[in-house]
Amino acid sequence: MENTMQYICDAEGQKVAVIVPIDLWQEILAEKETAYLLSSLTMKERLLTARDRQNGIPLEEACAKLGI
Repeated sequence: MENTMQYICDAEGQKVAVIVPIDLWQEILAEKETAYLLSSLTMKERLLTARDRQNGIPLEEACAKLGI
């Protein structure tokens, strides 16, 4: 399947809607959510801190600690 948008036109040929491939739509939504989060100084600081975090534990260890 080709990954292009499709336009829907009215009787006069004016574009009135668009069909967007789902992968592009999900990318747009992710960017919108990121922009929303970055609009808050507190959330921006938290996101940057999380991105730069280097410590963590392996999944198996986390599961063991949680008893799952």
